[in-house]
Amino acid sequence: MPFKDSTATLLMVVCAALCASALVALEAQQAAPGGRGGGRGGAAAGVFTTADLNRDGFVTRDELKATFAKWLSDGDADRTGSLTQDQLAAAVNAALPQPAAPAGGGGGRGAAPQNQTPNPADVEKMMGALPDKAPAKPKRPRKVLVLAKAAGFVHSSIPLAAKTVDAMGVKTGAWATTITYDSATISEQNLKQYDLVFLDNTTGAFLEDPNDPSAGDARKKALLEFVRSGKGLAGIHAAADSYHEQSRAGRSGAATSGAGGRGGRGGGAGALLAAQMLAAGDKNGDQKLSRDELIALADVWFDKLDTEKAGKVSQQDFVARFASVLPPAPAGTPGGRSAGRGAQPGRDTQVGTWPDFNKMIGGFFKFHWVDPQLITTKIDDPNSPVTAMFHGQEFEIHDETYTFGMDTWSRGNLHILTSIDYDKMSDTDKAKEDYPRADHDYGLSWIRREGKGRVFYEAHGHSERVYAIKPMLEHVLAGVQYALGDLKADDSPSVKPKK
Repeated sequence: MPFKDSTATLLMVVCAALCASALVALEAQQAAPGGRGGGRGGAAAGVFTTADLNRDGFVTRDELKATFAKWLSDGDADRTGSLTQDQLAAAVNAALPQPAAPAGGGGGRGAAPQNQTPNPADVEKMMGALPDKAPAKPKRPRKVLVLAKAAGFVHSSIPLAAKTVDAMGVKTGAWATTITYDSATISEQNLKQYDLVFLDNTTGAFLEDPNDPSAGDARKKALLEFVRSGKGLAGIHAAADSYHEQSRAGRSGAATSGAGGRGGRGGGAGALLAAQMLAAGDKNGDQKLSRDELIALADVWFDKLDTEKAGKVSQQDFVARFASVLPPAPAGTPGGRSAGRGAQPGRDTQVGTWPDFNKMIGGFFKFHWVDPQLITTKIDDPNSPVTAMFHGQEFEIHDETYTFGMDTWSRGNLHILTSIDYDKMSDTDKAKEDYPRADHDYGLSWIRREGKGRVFYEAHGHSERVYAIKPMLEHVLAGVQYALGDLKADDSPSVKPKK
């Protein structure tokens, strides 16, 4: 029996009388429209940062209107009272903030301090869903270091995920936890006291120090040697949105097609956004946007973003919903679709920037369906102790769901535990993804060996609601115990190499 999640109330129904192997059922919420990237690789996070004029972590209707009006003022050099697409693209590119560090997913609040305090209501729901006991007895007292540093997009669920790992260790006795938001804790000397590092929605180049390149190199070396020496690594969701970027070929090719560089229609995130704004806001068909048209567009978009009618939209919700607000990019624009075509075919244009890590964690994010997209999850290895809580049965979940490209994710490198049941997705949802895998094979959780060490990864964990789903917490608990070396599991690649 599948389980589903809800943003309002998470109700558990145990079906012991009907099916001894049934999962917990959770009341579902309606899925909102999805979108490409949800703004992670596009302009959403930058637009939020630009529009949050008072830096309170929210964007209001007036702030969005003021931002659009400023783009008009900045781009209208001849004071005509309107902007062409090229002028708007240039103004947007000039306004959007640059990443604070080389990041593999972009976005986020730059150098702004991360929130380290979870919402008490979310903590209460999580505590109620914690597993009662660990599937394996620790061989010795274990210590886990949770690294919650995000160098790119900052997930609102980071503090809750950290608290979850801590609380799970305390309740089950499986480990003791130290939580840090400082990448400097990843050093050869400091890691000696730990058995596992848990990457809590890390994004971008999370080990780098922009003021000291050698520090980043030392941290990378320390993490690799820590795992390869026999220790453990676990990661959730955006741990795989780390250390990747647009390929040079993609950037150079985009320079002529409009996806790279800054300024005008020739590039930058503003090029695509300007085309979409023009398509949505040009009501008189003059191929320009006047002040009235821009303000009207801000009103329409804010109404769609502010689904709770609260009068303000948080960064998390703004970025998650931004893609669903945007119209399809016109054909011939960067990211646009040619007439009659579906998703862009071929291999994705992202490349890894730390190959050892990319392989160790299992791949890197290239696209996600926007939360709360409904996904049916298959159990690829029903005999594994890491999937025992699912009883071999598919289940449904609403979350932001990652996909991984043909060149970055392979069953020949990983022992796949769960994956997307792609056949159960609608054609409309499938068409949202550019560069889909030809094999339509999308893993969600896996384990693997790295030298003498072990790695566990779970792709879901974007939304706070995931941390109130007991079978998911049991899955993470088992995965961490595998990576610690306390729970034995078959970690051979799902596809054996040809001899």
